[in-house]
Amino acid sequence: MRVSIIGATGYAGAELLRLLYEHPQADVMHITSESHTGEKISSIYPHLRGIYDEELESMKDIVRIGRDSDFVFIGLPHGHAMAAGKALEGEKTRIIDLGADYRFSDTSVYEAWYKVKHTHKDAERVYGLAELNREAIRSAKIIGNAGCYTTASILALAPLAKNHLVDMASIVVDAKSGVSGAGRSAKQANLLPELYDSFKAYGVATHRHTPEIEQAMTELSGEACILSFTPHLVPMSRGILATCYARLKEGIEPNMVDAAYETMYGEEYFVRLLGRGGYPATKAVRGSNFCDIGWHIDERTRRVVVLSAIDNLVKGAAGQAVQNFNIACGFDEKLGLDHIAVYP
Repeated sequence: MRVSIIGATGYAGAELLRLLYEHPQADVMHITSESHTGEKISSIYPHLRGIYDEELESMKDIVRIGRDSDFVFIGLPHGHAMAAGKALEGEKTRIIDLGADYRFSDTSVYEAWYKVKHTHKDAERVYGLAELNREAIRSAKIIGNAGCYTTASILALAPLAKNHLVDMASIVVDAKSGVSGAGRSAKQANLLPELYDSFKAYGVATHRHTPEIEQAMTELSGEACILSFTPHLVPMSRGILATCYARLKEGIEPNMVDAAYETMYGEEYFVRLLGRGGYPATKAVRGSNFCDIGWHIDERTRRVVVLSAIDNLVKGAAGQAVQNFNIACGFDEKLGLDHIAVYP
């Protein structure tokens, strides 16, 4: 399949190039960057030297790029992918957007949280969390890749919501991410002296991944879900650990929780269950497309505590995009993704 990457110089775009290089059914046709047009990608990312030495193009002629491509991956900040999607509406090209523009079924929710007017409201789109929407992804014209925090959180909570095991009004998500999740743009808050030997929360009650998690929980449970989500920044480059809390409904026993996870994920290659009492760690998934999940039952408080670990740039971004690409093409989902985590 012929693929192109719009916005190849972000961390997710560079990770896509790394993964697609080893994909036997993907040929990269175009890579773009508006800020580095005409430069070689390997001059920006030295780890790609001798592997990708192509020059970056502008995306201004997006229709030509689309016609050269079976799939276009878009790694742009929110508010930009919808213009490309609209321009390619009449083309056969399929789109996988790694940003937020196509994640919401209700565009008014997107507009309220992202403060941007949605200009492609009638787009035929599917939410791109493979383990939940596999069948819809197969034929989707536009796939809105799930966010990083949301992938870790939704996968952790999905069996509980789907099987009506918890009070949907009691959900709290406390998640920690490596700094690459903040993107590659220079920011004072992300300088080494600011981050090193420190740990902080941010975006309390306002983070834009909140409604994305709520959307999935509502669809899975059939009940309106409003939850608390607090992200934290830790001084490491990659990884997310989400700690999710919810109150068990009356009559729900620990073995019912165990069964829900085994039933939903027992056959899923990229979701590894550590079981009740398990402790996922970011280092165990670094550089891989795996999501490790463990859960604990607090009998005293009647709460279930679910822990979920992913690599935010792989399962939380580029890896999930390739997984969605494989599903949409009818390939084996593991194609180009069957990597063991880098350890230590």
